[in-house]
Amino acid sequence: MQNKGIIKLFALLFGLVSIYQLSFTFKANQIEDDAKAYAVSKFDVSEEDYQDKRNQAEINYLDSLKTSKIKVGDESEPIEVYNMLGVSQYTYTEIEENAMKLGLDLKGGINAIIQISVKDILKGLSNNSKDPIFNKALDDAEELQKDAQESYLESFFRAFDAIKGETKLASPDIFANRDLSDVIKFDMTDDEVKSILETKIDESIVSAFEVLRNRIDGFGVSSPNIQRLGNSGRILIELPGAKDKKRVVDIITKTAQLQFWETYKTQEVLPYILQVNQALVETNKEKEEETSEVAETEEVVDSTESAIDELTGQIETDSTAVADLNPLGIQSYGNGGSVAAMFLAKDRAKILAHLNDPKNRALLPAEMRYAKFLWGIQNKDSEYSELYVIKANRDGVPPLSGAVITDARQDYDQISRPAVSMQMNAKGAKTWEEMTKKAFETQGYIAIVLDDIVYSAPSVSNGPIAGGNSQISGAFSLTEAVDLANVLRAGKLPASAEIVQADEVGPSLGQEAIDSGIKSFGIALVFVLLWMIFYYGKAGGFADIALLLNILLIFGVLASLGAVLTLPGIAGIVLTIGISVDANVLIFERIREEIDKGKSQKESVKDGFANALSSILDANITTGLTALILFVFGTGPIKGFATTLIIGIVTSLFTAIFITRLLIDWYVNRGGKLDFSTAMTKGLFKNVNINFLRKRKIAYVISAVLLLTSLGSLFTTGLDQGIDFVGGRTYQVRFEQPISTEEVTSVLNDPAVFASAEVKTIGAPNQLKISTKYKVEDNSVEADEEVQTKLFEALKPYLPSGMTYEEFDNGSGDAKIGKMLSSKVSPTIADDIKKSSFWAVLGSLVVVFLYILIRFKKWQFSLGAVAAVFHDVLIVLGIFSLTWRFMPFSMEIDQAFIAAILTVIGYSLNDTVVVFDRIREFLNEHTSWEFGKTINASLNSTLSRTLNTSVTTLVVLLAMFIFGADSLRGLLFALIVGVIVGTYSSMFIATPLMYDTAKKGDAAESLKKKVKEDDNEE
Repeated sequence: MQNKGIIKLFALLFGLVSIYQLSFTFKANQIEDDAKAYAVSKFDVSEEDYQDKRNQAEINYLDSLKTSKIKVGDESEPIEVYNMLGVSQYTYTEIEENAMKLGLDLKGGINAIIQISVKDILKGLSNNSKDPIFNKALDDAEELQKDAQESYLESFFRAFDAIKGETKLASPDIFANRDLSDVIKFDMTDDEVKSILETKIDESIVSAFEVLRNRIDGFGVSSPNIQRLGNSGRILIELPGAKDKKRVVDIITKTAQLQFWETYKTQEVLPYILQVNQALVETNKEKEEETSEVAETEEVVDSTESAIDELTGQIETDSTAVADLNPLGIQSYGNGGSVAAMFLAKDRAKILAHLNDPKNRALLPAEMRYAKFLWGIQNKDSEYSELYVIKANRDGVPPLSGAVITDARQDYDQISRPAVSMQMNAKGAKTWEEMTKKAFETQGYIAIVLDDIVYSAPSVSNGPIAGGNSQISGAFSLTEAVDLANVLRAGKLPASAEIVQADEVGPSLGQEAIDSGIKSFGIALVFVLLWMIFYYGKAGGFADIALLLNILLIFGVLASLGAVLTLPGIAGIVLTIGISVDANVLIFERIREEIDKGKSQKESVKDGFANALSSILDANITTGLTALILFVFGTGPIKGFATTLIIGIVTSLFTAIFITRLLIDWYVNRGGKLDFSTAMTKGLFKNVNINFLRKRKIAYVISAVLLLTSLGSLFTTGLDQGIDFVGGRTYQVRFEQPISTEEVTSVLNDPAVFASAEVKTIGAPNQLKISTKYKVEDNSVEADEEVQTKLFEALKPYLPSGMTYEEFDNGSGDAKIGKMLSSKVSPTIADDIKKSSFWAVLGSLVVVFLYILIRFKKWQFSLGAVAAVFHDVLIVLGIFSLTWRFMPFSMEIDQAFIAAILTVIGYSLNDTVVVFDRIREFLNEHTSWEFGKTINASLNSTLSRTLNTSVTTLVVLLAMFIFGADSLRGLLFALIVGVIVGTYSSMFIATPLMYDTAKKGDAAESLKKKVKEDDNEE
């Protein structure tokens, strides 16, 4: 192998970079553990709301590491919390950015329920109608909602019908207005309008859903989950790894009312401010005169004592006992620019009350009667606030609003302060140019106002601004600038949003499942390492080193790219381990073949690696193309799986082809002897001569029976679709003591209870969020009651002794033990995700078909490979459909199952392409052989590799299945079935199908000739 020095250097650097990158994850975990320990030490479990206090203390601890600074020379710098070998120092912010990102299923995070105001949407649809019956119906609906189980819209309809009299919803004063004239006509009945309103409300909530999804995507968390809760206007949001509930609330509920206004200059508004101040002086004088007579009587009584006290120094004379000449509290005047004056921040409400007092506003000149007083953004380090006065109008409509913003990003202003740069659409750009032109000519100022706060009010010194570019700068932090840009980019909500509930949730898998999953993965890995040594001897040990390095590199690259590790991602890693082992097995089997031909050890190693390269590349490229298509077009779990798989393929190729070769060459060159087998495995599978093609008809019959049975079951029984696909009911339950999610899951998954439930901690460790799809299609009150009763009966052993159902339903005692809240949830996996997943998988198979066609020059190979994939997927689905009713573990179809199916596709393709590659090789080497003999010989020669790869992959899966948590068994069962079926199909379906389609006519002969011609050209 050439360029060994470069490869060694690259491997060393690659490994060190991975260790370096993962060190941030270990340090971040250590700091988070310290924060938790600190929070636990601060608040005892006996304290009220101890968990909320601990959470806040933990957030404050971590925030202090981000915000605290130390003096370094003349400047302040953030605290460095990580000293890497004395070479580099890092702050907690840098550590957090570089640490590996975990999904909600592994990390936990923030769970929030947002209520979109349907009342606001109705007002908007009515153009803020002043109709008294309409407005009373809105108010009555709010009252009805306090005790109703129906949606707000249904309550509104009920309230309107009760008081409407002759008034119709299609009245021009309500919904038959100009904006809705295309859909609502004057002659429509109320029932017709109600149907249209239901559609419009749903569209508005979908719009709010999309705005929230866009905001959350920019929030900086990994793989967030967002779903609608029925038709209530409520939306559930889960943010993995997030801890700061306040920031979540701020970014979700922010209205983002961005406006651009002209401002008055200091000299234009100062006379009014001084007039108000003088009026207050006069008022205060009058009050003092009114109270002076009462004070005189009191002074006579106390005069003697007061005189004595003053003479003896017991009290000081009051220097402020003079008329207050500055009751408004003006701290300073503006400098002739856009700032009118400066005031104490603590007095802001009082000052606005005085300035907006109708009696005082009467003093304003006629041209300023619509002037609006606004405060500038408050600098946290200042006790003063700046007052601005904008040139408002009768309708309060700005010349330019945030509706014209098409893009926004975090930036820096001219003095390197965090800022937000914005881009406007064509209409906005034109208005902005006109505004800036006017400001330039009049030497005026333009205030950039967000939610009635002036962020900046710059002058225009270089002429009109064309192109629609603008910038908001102000006294805010980098995080605030990022959040603001995100909110502006996502757009404003169509109605106000209120956080109904926000809690910290535990991992959806449960900590027990994660711990047992890590343990079982470790056991499985040890089995694989031992198996490789058992089968290949010392060479297996070298392969083990390469495999361990491969795993290190995968996690290192995941961390460095900021990719998210989720349960589907772990499935991708399991497949990657199989691919990595497979590459080494292919190489070792080819070396054994060369040794059997009588070649020297060095020559055998060289030729073995060279001969295996084609198979390894073809197998990995087909799997890689599949992963690439899934990554580009997939969403959610599909993308997470694809990311891990792409990284794994690259690292597997590197470690198998280069690292294993380096280790073997090093050992052989120093005189070591490698047999690539042990006493027990030497000659194993050497003389196997199975006539696979003769057995193909039996295999066809078996597969046909399996496929027909699977399809029949899928069309009749169907699959056990989880909450991710069908939705369900969710409950939040509080217990006296911390409780095991795995234990409760096991109880609720009993067929006698729900047979299917998802359980995770939420907020405190004694609170669980329980979701079930039991009777999901029955929306009646009776069904709700039955589900809740079953839940109560199942949880009785964990609740206080003697608790009644009524106490459970309403919360018992001061601690409110029992049900805290309940709601219905819509599917997490929406139709768009299902469709994108389907097209992504189909697209990847088309790409694989074309690649195999180009690589092997015959469509028969492509047909065999793709047919085997469909065969494997249908059988896995069929087995799940046939067995989910009686298996002792959950076999729900959820996001993780999608990852399992993708893994099956990847494994099946990998296995099939390796066999096809050997067939192509044998067609060239043994041109005199019959086509059938060539096929059988190819299959027999790859049998050792096929079984070895399958065994090692199955060992990993079986160990995790046996020793892992119950919640992972459905996923692992799908993978186990997939590996077995995939191994079978590559030998008995893909290859025989290729043979049967190729042997018709002269396809077989032309195939041989084509392969020979291609090799001669090379």
